Amino acid sequence: MENKQKIKIDQIELKSPFLLAPLAGITDSPFRRICKEQGAAMVYSEMISAKGLYYKDKGTDRLLAYAPEEEPIACQLFGSEPDIMAWAVEHLSSRGHCLIDVNMGCPVPKVVKNGEGSALMKEPALAAEIIRRMVEAEARAAKKAERNPKPITVKCRIGWDQKSINVLDFAKRMEEAGAAAIAVHGRTREQHYAGKADWEQIAKVKDIVGIPVIGSGDVFSALDACDMLEKTNCDMVMIARGALGNPWIFREADALYQGQPIPARPSSEEMAAVIQKHYQLTIEEKGERQAVLEMRKHIGWYIKGLPGAAEIRRRVNQLTKGEELRELLSSYFKDSGFC
Repeated sequence: MENKQKIKIDQIELKSPFLLAPLAGITDSPFRRICKEQGAAMVYSEMISAKGLYYKDKGTDRLLAYAPEEEPIACQLFGSEPDIMAWAVEHLSSRGHCLIDVNMGCPVPKVVKNGEGSALMKEPALAAEIIRRMVEAEARAAKKAERNPKPITVKCRIGWDQKSINVLDFAKRMEEAGAAAIAVHGRTREQHYAGKADWEQIAKVKDIVGIPVIGSGDVFSALDACDMLEKTNCDMVMIARGALGNPWIFREADALYQGQPIPARPSSEEMAAVIQKHYQLTIEEKGERQAVLEMRKHIGWYIKGLPGAAEIRRRVNQLTKGEELRELLSSYFKDSGFC
């Protein structure tokens, strides 16, 4: 696949079109760093509550932290109150995030019941007002700081349900409100992550807006990622579940995009080394006990499909001590030097 043009969101130029999606409870700093090393062009913070920031929730504020090697990194906010969303933009002015993305696609009930996430697909006028207010707030903050404004972008779904697919109108409203790009997950809220993502709707959005369109949904391989670019004409691809236990998807997708051979799948030695680094980064970030708990799900994803994976997952999920985890994985990867 030939690289023909620069990949940009406003003034942010990216080295490839493949981005790591924001995933609450998953895309923390250690995982983002692993994906960046494997070629992710841009990563996003976990989903951050604007209201949590406003009320000075310490846990929410911690989600903003990142390491320099993660740059360029976007901050993703969620909320439904224009005043608070605008306040959050100014509050984040001094942070180094390259852009602020607004989550209007999260299907989780506890988010939706507050009128946030994908609930905003049912309130396009309110969604547009949120973006307008955020763009204005960012312009004020940038002027005060004597810098260029950061882009405000949107992530949404194609509609609330199959009877109310409204992404075309919604995308136009976001563009008119000042959004610098829009990411479209090709499912409705009611689908959650079931069924097949509708890439045709992503293509239709690309046809009617002048801002960059980021496609999302059912990207589990390098071929999927490049197929989405070709079939939808979208500008970038946001990879979510396809990166779980598989950060190598980014280097593979970029190679295919550049017309180069897809690198070989990771050897057991490389996989073991990446798991080891992921675990160590998590210890440094959260302490050993929490790292063991956090790594349970990641290890399950890393070893999915490998011999004996089901038994290792079962045993890993019972562990609480770092030494036990290291011993188990050392045994499993005995030929790869994991320690």
